[in-house]
Amino acid sequence: MIRETALGATVAILVVLLWQGVNVGPLLFLVAMFAFLSYLMQSRSGGTTVNFTMVDRENNCETVIFESIGGQETAKKELLEALDFVRFPERVAKMGIRPLKGILLVGPPGTGKTLLAKAAAAYTDSVFLAASGSEFIELYAGVGAQRIRQLFSRAKTAAEKERKNSAIIFIDEIEILGGKRGTHTSHHEYDQTLNQLLVEMDGMATDDRIRTLLIGATNRADLLDSALLRPGRFDRIVQVDLPDLAARREILQLHVSNKPLAPDVDLEKVARETFGFSGAHLESVANEAAILAMREGAEKITQRHFTDAVDKVIMGEKLERKPDKEELWRVAVHEIGHAIASECQRPGSVSTVTTTSRGKALGYMRQSPEKDSYLYTQKYLEGQIAIMVAGAAAEEAVLGDRSTGAINDYRQAVKAAKQIIAAGMSRLGVISPEDVPTEAMHAEIQRIIAAEQEKVRTFFSNCDDLIRELAEILVHEEKISGDLIRRRLEEEKILVA
Repeated sequence: MIRETALGATVAILVVLLWQGVNVGPLLFLVAMFAFLSYLMQSRSGGTTVNFTMVDRENNCETVIFESIGGQETAKKELLEALDFVRFPERVAKMGIRPLKGILLVGPPGTGKTLLAKAAAAYTDSVFLAASGSEFIELYAGVGAQRIRQLFSRAKTAAEKERKNSAIIFIDEIEILGGKRGTHTSHHEYDQTLNQLLVEMDGMATDDRIRTLLIGATNRADLLDSALLRPGRFDRIVQVDLPDLAARREILQLHVSNKPLAPDVDLEKVARETFGFSGAHLESVANEAAILAMREGAEKITQRHFTDAVDKVIMGEKLERKPDKEELWRVAVHEIGHAIASECQRPGSVSTVTTTSRGKALGYMRQSPEKDSYLYTQKYLEGQIAIMVAGAAAEEAVLGDRSTGAINDYRQAVKAAKQIIAAGMSRLGVISPEDVPTEAMHAEIQRIIAAEQEKVRTFFSNCDDLIRELAEILVHEEKISGDLIRRRLEEEKILVA
């Protein structure tokens, strides 16, 4: 508005001067030079204004509500309680409660933090402005601080224009602008931007006609400055964690609601096989399953499509490259070794074994977790190490030597051994891993892995014929189920732990 008024006044003055016969050439030259220099300054600094994303919910068909977000019941409950301070200000004032100024959503990528923020705007009938932390950081000092002021000012202006009583500002990846002060090379600009954010949050007066709530999202809360996290700024920190079994089933149900499913589809089984998946991963599984069905010309999505979709999300697309006959035989022996060891450690754990190349793997054995586990015993970790080294042990038992295919297996075994040591479950006792000499740590890792490796070698020396038999089936079929392996183990009367 100010810019248009100034432009109109300038034109009017020029018209008057021309009418009076004044030479306006030098004045026009100065105006043009000023405009050109202003353009250059904004171009070099990335511009002093940013078009922050504003969601028009009245004309937006993709309105997000809490009911459309699967899982995250704890996060939704805590967020809804905080949002009631915005939605019912009279009740809050009656109880003498200070409204919250900021809510921080913390959790891994893909868990639905942005969706929760959008649902918060719908629930409170607020104007919703979204920005990323990277939009506020520039080389030139003062630009980021100005953009912070613009964001808060625009939120209030937009709310007044739409006749709303509240506005929600959402800043994703807030750790970029809210990081600990003094930790950046060009710390002056970072610190100035953060200081301006702190000032704006302190200025959220509780009696403002437009109630403003700031929602931040991050997966690195440890990087945030302590001044930002204190009460009175981000008053509430909401954990948005990876979904558990029940939540994964609910999320899958939401994502397949518009997809034609065959009668054999078991979402409970899919949810059980996707431990550690985020909501974004589960959406990708449902989408990939539909793509696979369409690629085959099938009218409905079957359980097999979901199984292949899980493999694709974990490992990547199938590769065209095919190992030669000798390599294929070694891969089959290797993967059968993993599978037999897994069944001996935990019966029913093997889902499928395949020699199909995906990502960087020439083959793989996929386990089905019996339940979601967040704590691991020493016995469990040692069993996992045995499974990891079983592939190389099977190669030794059948082929007489090992290959480089076990590199990643040993990396994972070392990681599990370090967990045992860090938890005080090794011969070193309770220690500080950072203070243990490298030689002592290395020797203990070797001892733990070598012990499990010897157990597996001894076991495989008595069942190398079974490994060969199952490997031959795998080479011929390319993929076999865990049921076949379990049946053969029972027929051979091999005891399982």
